[in-house]
Amino acid sequence: MILTTEHLALQRTITHFIEKEINPYIEQWEEPGPFPAKALFKKMGDLGLLGISKPVENGGMGLDYSYEMVAAEAFGTIRCGGIPMAIGVQTNMATPALARFGSDYVRETYLAPAIAGDLVACIGVSEVGAGSDVAGLTTTATKDGDDYIINGSKMWITSATQADFICLLANTSDDKPHKNKSLIVVPTDLAGISFSEKLNKLGMRSSDTAQIFFDNVRVPQRNIIGQEGAGFTMQMQQFQEERLYISAMSLKGMEICIDDTYDYVCERNTFGKPLIANQVIQFRLAELQTDVEMLRALVYQACDGYINGADVTKLASMAKLKSGRLAREVSDACLQYWGGMGFMWDNVVSRLYRDNRLGSIGGGADEIMLGIISKYMQQEKATRG
Repeated sequence: MILTTEHLALQRTITHFIEKEINPYIEQWEEPGPFPAKALFKKMGDLGLLGISKPVENGGMGLDYSYEMVAAEAFGTIRCGGIPMAIGVQTNMATPALARFGSDYVRETYLAPAIAGDLVACIGVSEVGAGSDVAGLTTTATKDGDDYIINGSKMWITSATQADFICLLANTSDDKPHKNKSLIVVPTDLAGISFSEKLNKLGMRSSDTAQIFFDNVRVPQRNIIGQEGAGFTMQMQQFQEERLYISAMSLKGMEICIDDTYDYVCERNTFGKPLIANQVIQFRLAELQTDVEMLRALVYQACDGYINGADVTKLASMAKLKSGRLAREVSDACLQYWGGMGFMWDNVVSRLYRDNRLGSIGGGADEIMLGIISKYMQQEKATRG
């Protein structure tokens, strides 16, 4: 993936927006939170930042996915994890299926306003008993006349209490687990929908996360995305964009962690000399930066394949796996060099330490990524004979 002047212009626009509209308010949005998604997303929508690769006819820019990767990487300069995660939900997790498979009605009613920043979206897949095991979800959508009646619950839903609609994955038949699921757009103001209190998370404090309950919620069947029973396949495709976004978003956050730590160890003196004079610290920071660049190359390679229509499931899974693990390694190693200051709650490195832990859980746990990679390795070996 080669960055053009257009890529760099988009990057500058986002960086300027973050410096003006987001980073100055991080502290007040982290405690008690959450950040004002509706107001912030409207500003982003006005700049076209919520529909970079979405269809022009629905208000998007119609650009290829490399521009989404540049945007995701730039959003990583936000000095917390919760806000870029919520942005990613809006752009790369809850709306790709609407853009790719949605009817004219779905795209006009929900996708276009989401791109404009007039509606906040969330993705309803995970449940208390079905996180990474998507096939095991139990929420149902049963036909009744022209409607679906939805019962069940969704857990750990980002932007839940501020969302205007849910891209919901539910069982619509008694068929096999991979063939009985459908994606349905569910407005959050319908009768029978309720929310838990905002969940008290270890990190991602500026993002509102809650459980959503469905008690005989009636939604028109025209809100279905694509064909009934194709939801599992569509969600697996949607996961690819989610995992690429997560991986790209992590890059700048890790570099901020390394850069801030480098500045600190240059200023902090122990035993009569700055900490950076210790070669072990120099070499460790150099190694971490090298690993970040290697991950960037993997993300860019996966993006190139995705743009050209290749199956990048293995590469996207590798990038997601490595980004989660490397983010943990970087924040842990850097925190150590801050000593007691690194253990303070309001230190940006300690915040990244807390926020980054989700990278190995959300969007598919490390073990799921390893399983996918192993499956593809076995298939390739069988093909080679």
